[in-house]
Amino acid sequence: MNKKKPEWEEFFDREADYYLQEPFTRYTKEEVEFLLNEFKLPKGAKILDVGCGVGRHSIELAKRGYRVTGVDISRKMLEKAEERAQKEGVEVEFIKADATKFARDEEFDAAICLCEGAFSLLGLSDDPIEHDLAILRNVYRSLKPGGKFILTALSALSRVKKATNEDIAHGLFDPNTMTFYEELEAPDGTKVPIRERVYVPTELYLMFKMVGFEVKAIWGGTAGRWGKRKVDMDDIELMVIAEKPRKSSP
Repeated sequence: MNKKKPEWEEFFDREADYYLQEPFTRYTKEEVEFLLNEFKLPKGAKILDVGCGVGRHSIELAKRGYRVTGVDISRKMLEKAEERAQKEGVEVEFIKADATKFARDEEFDAAICLCEGAFSLLGLSDDPIEHDLAILRNVYRSLKPGGKFILTALSALSRVKKATNEDIAHGLFDPNTMTFYEELEAPDGTKVPIRERVYVPTELYLMFKMVGFEVKAIWGGTAGRWGKRKVDMDDIELMVIAEKPRKSSP
C-alpha cells in the first residue's frame, strides 16, 4: 500500500516541470550575487541549500566555484535539478529529505533557505510552530561556528491586511497560528490542500534567538526587491540574515 505523500511534496512533484516559468524565478543571478556579497566566502566553501527545488540557486553557486548540497522533499524537483546541473557541467549533491529532519553536524560554511524552501510551508497536520523551529534547529546544527544563514519567510504584514473576518469564520485564516489554508491548483489541474505560515519580524527574531543564532538583520525579502532596506507593508517575504556564534575560547 502506497503511503500518501505530504501535501507540499505532492504539489511540487506536479509543479516541477513548470517551476521555472514562475515569475519570481527570473532573478537567480542577482540573488546569488547578493548572497555571496553577504557570505564573503572563499571559493570551495560548502553551502547548504534547504528547499533547493530545481536547483536554481544551488547550480548558480556551484558555477561560481562553491560546493553545494541541495535538500528538497520533492523527488521530481530534484530530478529536474540533477538534469540542469548536468547540462551546466557542475556537480551538486542533491538529497531527497524533509527539512525538518535533515542535519549534518557542523559541515557547512553557510546555508540558505529561500522563496519558501520548506520554511513557512505547512502540511495539514504540521505543528505551526514546531515545523519551522525544527528547520532552524537543523540548519543551526549543520553550520560550522561562524557560519551565516540567509532565509526568506512569508510576511504577515502584506498577507493579513487582506484577510477578513469571513476568512476566519470559514477556516481560511487562523489568527492564533498565523496560518492560511487554501487549495493550490497544480499545472495538471490537481487541487492540493495546503497551509502557509506567515510571520512578523519580531517573531522571526525570537525564533532564531531561541535556536541560538545571532540575528544580524531583517530586511525586505520579496523576489526582485532584495536589498538592505526596511521591511515595508507590501513585502511578500521577509529576509533574515543570521550567524551561528563562533565558539568562545576556553
